[in-house]
Amino acid sequence: MELILNNIYKSYGSLPVLSGVSMKIASPDICCLMAPSGTGKTTLFRLIMGLEKPDSGTICPAPEQIRFSAVFQEDRLIPEFSPLENVALALPGRPDRPSLFRELARLLPEEAIIRPVSTLSGGMKRRCALLRALLAPCDMFIFDEPFTGLDEKTKDRVIRYLLEKTDGRPVLMSTHDRNDAGALGAKILEFN
Repeated sequence: MELILNNIYKSYGSLPVLSGVSMKIASPDICCLMAPSGTGKTTLFRLIMGLEKPDSGTICPAPEQIRFSAVFQEDRLIPEFSPLENVALALPGRPDRPSLFRELARLLPEEAIIRPVSTLSGGMKRRCALLRALLAPCDMFIFDEPFTGLDEKTKDRVIRYLLEKTDGRPVLMSTHDRNDAGALGAKILEFN
């Protein structure tokens, strides 16, 4: 899988957000987009996934031809559902609940897996959002600051899990931490 962005421009009214962005991401790349807050990283992700249209430039293949799995800056979980139920929603068919429970237990305490996510800590919610994205069928991963709210020990565990589950599919993520990029063996894309 290869994604090519060529000369992407995007403005909101008279405010230019992206000006002439070009990049290529291919399997098995893990690319970390590093830039200050407010420079258009989230907008770029929304364009790549087809949630918004660029003012000009091309994205190839077109977003509707790619199955994306994403972690947004907000966790976007259903608060009254458990982590088990939230993750199951992203999976095809009817997942085997005992197998899924064991998979979630790799990153979450067992007692948290069946509780409503509204009762979980921010770090547990973040892990749930990551589990949902990593277990869903997709062609490419988009992660917008995926390690927010995770302590260093938990982040190390999550990074190992992420490297296992991406399985050669391309990853584009934003982070402010070069150590995250290093732990992932990622290419760093400077962006401003």
